Amino acid sequence: MMKGLRFSQTLFSGPAKSMRLPRKSRAYSSSAYEVFDRNIKTVQRNRAARNIEGSRNVEYIKDEIALRTAERLAFISRNFENVLDLGSGAGNLEKIICDPNTPDSDLIQSRLGEVTMLDSSENMLFRDSDPTQYPFNSKLSVKRVVADEETFEHPVFQPNTFDAVLSSMSMHWINDLPGVLKGIERILKPDGMFMGNMIGGDTLYELRTSLQLAEMELYGRVSPRLSPLADVRDMGALLQQAKFNLLTVDVDDIIVNYPDMFALLEDLQAMGESNAVKIRPATIPRDMLMAANAIYKSMHGDEDGTIPATFRVIYMIGWKSSPNQQKPLERGSGQVNLKDILPQL
Repeated sequence: MMKGLRFSQTLFSGPAKSMRLPRKSRAYSSSAYEVFDRNIKTVQRNRAARNIEGSRNVEYIKDEIALRTAERLAFISRNFENVLDLGSGAGNLEKIICDPNTPDSDLIQSRLGEVTMLDSSENMLFRDSDPTQYPFNSKLSVKRVVADEETFEHPVFQPNTFDAVLSSMSMHWINDLPGVLKGIERILKPDGMFMGNMIGGDTLYELRTSLQLAEMELYGRVSPRLSPLADVRDMGALLQQAKFNLLTVDVDDIIVNYPDMFALLEDLQAMGESNAVKIRPATIPRDMLMAANAIYKSMHGDEDGTIPATFRVIYMIGWKSSPNQQKPLERGSGQVNLKDILPQL
C-alpha cells in the first residue's frame, strides 16, 4: 500500500498553560483518573507484534519520527553512558540511529553507552532482537526490560541512574503524564537529559470529525472513538512542573495520504495504535463506517481521490537541574541593544 508523506513544522512559543489533573498518593504518580486501559493497550500491541511482517510494514510513521528525533540528538554534543529508551517498542529509534543512511549515524552511536530498551509489550520489545537481521543489536550495547512505562515500579527505575532518557511514540498512551515526567526527572543523573516525542494536539482530526459527524447523523450522539491528546503548551507546562530546565518544545505535522478511511484504520490496528480509551464503544457499526468514509472524502479528500491523515508530533527536550548547569543571565544584564544590530523595519 503506497502512502505519501508531507511535513510542516511550527515552533512552540508563548506562555504555557497548565493541565489540571486529579491527584492521588502514589510513588511517582499523581493522576487518579485513568483515561486509557493500559492492559488493553498491551494486548493490542502484543497482538500487532505477533503479525511480524504486518507490523513492520506499517512503521513508516514511527520510523520518520525516530529519524527526526535522531537529528535532534545529533545536535547534543554530550556522551551518554547509560541511556533508557522508555517505551522503546521494537527499537525504531535504535534502528534509525544505526542506519548508515541516517545523517551523523556514526557520531550518535559513538556518544551512546549502554541502552536499556524498556516496553510493556514483550512481543513488540523482542520482535527485532535478532542481531543477524537487525545490526543495531550488536552496534549498540542493548539490553531489554519488560515493564510498565507508567508505574515506575521495576528495579531499573533507580534515582540518579541514567545520563539520558529517550522516549519515542509511547507517551501518548500514558494516563499520568505529570507523574511520569517527575519519575523521569528522578531517575536522571544531575544535568541528565530527557528527549521525547509523542502524538498530540489535532492528530487525526480528519478521522475524528468524520466519525463524530457520521455518528451524530445516524444515532444522534458522539462517542469517544479516538484518544484525547495533550497539546504542545500543556507539555511545556508539565516539563516545568517536573522541574526540568533549558526546555525546548516544538511540533511537526506529518500528513500521510491513504486510499480511503478503511486503509487508515487497518494500518492503525497493525501499528498497535487502536483506541484504548476505557469508556470506548466495543465496535463501530458498519453503516457508521460507510457514512464516515463518505464524509471523510467529502470534507477532507484530495483531488487525486486519496484522503489525508494528519499526525501532530510534539518533541521535547529538558535537562535535570545541576549546580554547574548553564543558566540564563539575569534580566536587564544585556550589554547590547537589539535596535543597534537588527535592521530597521
